[in-house]
Amino acid sequence: MDLIQNDEFVEQMGEKYPDLLKDALAAEETRYVLEGYLFPATYDIFEEKTLEDTVEQMISRMNQVVQPYLEVISERNLNVHEILTLASYIEKEGVSEEDRELISGVFYNRLEEGMLLQTDPSVSYALGEHRESTTYKDLEVDSPYNTYKYSGIGAGPIGSPSKGAIEASVYPAETDYLYFLADIHTGNIYYAEDYDEHLRLKEEYIDNNQYIKIKSIEK
Repeated sequence: MDLIQNDEFVEQMGEKYPDLLKDALAAEETRYVLEGYLFPATYDIFEEKTLEDTVEQMISRMNQVVQPYLEVISERNLNVHEILTLASYIEKEGVSEEDRELISGVFYNRLEEGMLLQTDPSVSYALGEHRESTTYKDLEVDSPYNTYKYSGIGAGPIGSPSKGAIEASVYPAETDYLYFLADIHTGNIYYAEDYDEHLRLKEEYIDNNQYIKIKSIEK
């Protein structure tokens, strides 16, 4: 944590990997500049390797993963920082390739409509602690990471996205969906084109399941 918050080290990485980090360095409200830029993978760590070497290896790997998408990212009038931010939400929200692409499609549709993204993992990051479920009180946290309160993509990544999540953020599914919700007990995700349908799905698959679970615990 000391190293990734070291201004000199961060600036050195920015000079070595400008395509990857220039927008992160320009962002003003990120909690950690390198959040989301350390690619999640298995790395061989040798005894003679320094901490700086190890962290740079992770940054270099993320740079390699992002390079093939740079042209498409530019064509979408987005930048790497915004794509990795979207990808970090997608990483938290979806597991399967299909769901990740659909969730990405929902995010793009909401941005195009000028709607808040309202992704729960951003609230957990804003609060600084993991949440299995998000309460109305949680949604009130005043943070640039809180996508229930602030419009746009957000201040920055909330974790390190995988290649699959990054690809989904670059190539979203073409869909008319504007809403989705996840059943944390089954992992199923339900999509809706309008708010009324979203509420119906919530009542059918989420509220009823929670009621059944509570009743079974009471018994």
